[in-house]
Amino acid sequence: MKNHSSNNEIKKQISHIALIMDGNGRWASSRGLPRFKGHAQGLKTLRKLLRDLKDSKLEYLTLFTFSIDNWKRPKEETSKLMQLLRKFISNDLSELHSNNVRIRVIGSRREIPKDIVDLINGAELLTVNNTGLYLQIAFNYSGRQEIINATKKIAIASSKGEIDPNKINNTIFESNLYSAGVPDPDLIIRTGSEKRISNFLLWQLSYSEVYFEECLWPDFDKNKLDIAISDYKSRSRRFGNVLNEYR
Repeated sequence: MKNHSSNNEIKKQISHIALIMDGNGRWASSRGLPRFKGHAQGLKTLRKLLRDLKDSKLEYLTLFTFSIDNWKRPKEETSKLMQLLRKFISNDLSELHSNNVRIRVIGSRREIPKDIVDLINGAELLTVNNTGLYLQIAFNYSGRQEIINATKKIAIASSKGEIDPNKINNTIFESNLYSAGVPDPDLIIRTGSEKRISNFLLWQLSYSEVYFEECLWPDFDKNKLDIAISDYKSRSRRFGNVLNEYR
C-alpha cells in the first residue's frame, strides 16, 4: 500500500518505471534498413540501459516488448521478434542473474512457441530469489485481456463460493492480475513521439505520471531517462486529492 501522507514524498518518490519502447521500425526505415535491424538495435539500447541501472535505486522496471496486437504484423517480422527474445534470454540471462535482477514475464503464453515458454520459465525460476531490480517484461501482452482474465478468475472463484461478490475490492482484483504483487508504476515513459498508451497496463496506470519522449527507442539512453525522472520529480501527484497549494 502506497503512503500518500507526505506531499513532498509524493513529488520525489519513484520506485517503478514502465517503458513503452516505440520507434524501432521507424528508426530502421529512416536509415534505409529492414525493420528487424531497428529491433536489433533496440535490444542493444535495452541491454545498455539495464547495465546503467545496475547501481540505481530503481526497484521495478516494466517493459512493453510485444503486444498481442503485434501478431498482425508480417510473419517475417514477428518471427524475427521471437528470435530476439530467444537471444535476449539466452545471452543476457547470466549477466542479469549475476546483477541480482529478478525476471518476470507477464502476458499470455498460449501463442508463444514452446521453446520460448521454456526459456521464460527457466529465467523466472533461476532469478526468483534475486532481490535487486525487479524486471517485469510484458510479452504477448494486452491490458484489456489482462482485465478480462482477472474478471474470469474472480467469477469462477465466486461461482464456487470462494469469494463473496459483495466483498470484491481493488485488493482482490489486483491479486488476479498478471502483475499481482508488483506496485503500480509511478512513471510511464513512451518513446517515439506517439502519444498514446496502446493497451498497456490499463488498470495499473490509473494514477501514473506519463512522459512522452520524442526520440525513437534505439536512440534512448540513461541521460534521457534521467531527464524524464527529473520532470517526474517536478510534478505533484495528487491521486484525486487537492494539495494545500491549490486550495
